[in-house]
Amino acid sequence: MYQTLTFLHSFTRWLVLISLIYAVYRSFKGYFLNRKFTETDNTVRHWTATIAHLQLVLGMIFYFKSPVIQYFWQHFNEAKESFDHIFFGLIHISMMFTAIMIVTIGSALAKRKLSDKEKFRTMGIWFSTALIIIFLAIPWPFSPFANRPYFR
Repeated sequence: MYQTLTFLHSFTRWLVLISLIYAVYRSFKGYFLNRKFTETDNTVRHWTATIAHLQLVLGMIFYFKSPVIQYFWQHFNEAKESFDHIFFGLIHISMMFTAIMIVTIGSALAKRKLSDKEKFRTMGIWFSTALIIIFLAIPWPFSPFANRPYFR
């Protein structure tokens, strides 16, 4: 089960990134070109938040099943000396949880805005903020903090 969770969490990361990048692109394009907020834009907003929530659920299950995390909490005084353990035990989950909250709030606020321009603006700002946080919190293969391969 752990290997399946590892794969799903790694794979879904790409869905989150692609959907967020696409949503940010559509929001800024719509905002700057004064476009109408279409049903497609609303669907992109909705599915971006849904994919992010799916990743959060997978991440939470993965967090509680991970031997790295179990070691971190069972041997906190020793584990806190390892940045890899601190990254996954506290930093990664905190930043990702924050990013998903930002996506959720941004999606809800954009849905309730009256003008199309405000919907695009709200979605663009909140989703861009979440995207930056997610980029920082992903353990990229080139990351100096904690690294993992692109697919696991």
